[in-house]
Amino acid sequence: MQHLLMLAAEGESGMLAAIKHNPTFLLLNVVTSVIVVTIVIERFAFQSSKYRVNSREFFAQVKKLVVNGNIDRAIKLCEASDYPMLQLVKAGLTHSNKGADEIDAALSEKLGELRPAVEARIPALWSLANIATLIGLVGTVFGLIGAFGAISGSNLSAAEKQALLTGGIAEAMYNTFFGLSIAVFCMITHVIIHSKAKHIVHDLESTSERVFNLLTLNAKG
Repeated sequence: MQHLLMLAAEGESGMLAAIKHNPTFLLLNVVTSVIVVTIVIERFAFQSSKYRVNSREFFAQVKKLVVNGNIDRAIKLCEASDYPMLQLVKAGLTHSNKGADEIDAALSEKLGELRPAVEARIPALWSLANIATLIGLVGTVFGLIGAFGAISGSNLSAAEKQALLTGGIAEAMYNTFFGLSIAVFCMITHVIIHSKAKHIVHDLESTSERVFNLLTLNAKG
């Protein structure tokens, strides 16, 4: 209570006053927001750097080499970079002289290795949205409890009680605002990143099917 009165006397209000009065929940959400931003940046960077290959154009080049019997050149083309899409195609090409079952198994195994990396940490954004909301809610409740508890049964002037009530409510509202803001950001970025990840997985699966069909049909002459 004395701390709130000191802040009111000094004329401090808003977010600064709320942080100085009870920084616990606001700082917890600051940590949460840092984690969220880190995940979002890492996922955007991963998706834009590792999956910038045009799969259809690349497959057209591989198909031309395979049809002409240049399997080794097609494999070297895949070894030109460490892009996951190229690794998937290479997995099929290296088993091109074997049966359809082994080609399918090799492609499925490589696809199973690549898929978790595409979907990694994306579900965490939804969990962090809930965590940020709950932290903000708890901070709101603590702020209201502190505000009403400070002015009840105390020998303070009306102005001092008003200052305590205003400060406590401000703390509560800033906790609510901060928690909900992080949650909204998490949900928006989750939708964007998750949609991109689904597109990447679909592209990988389509490429795997195209490689399988190419190699099996080519083996039949």
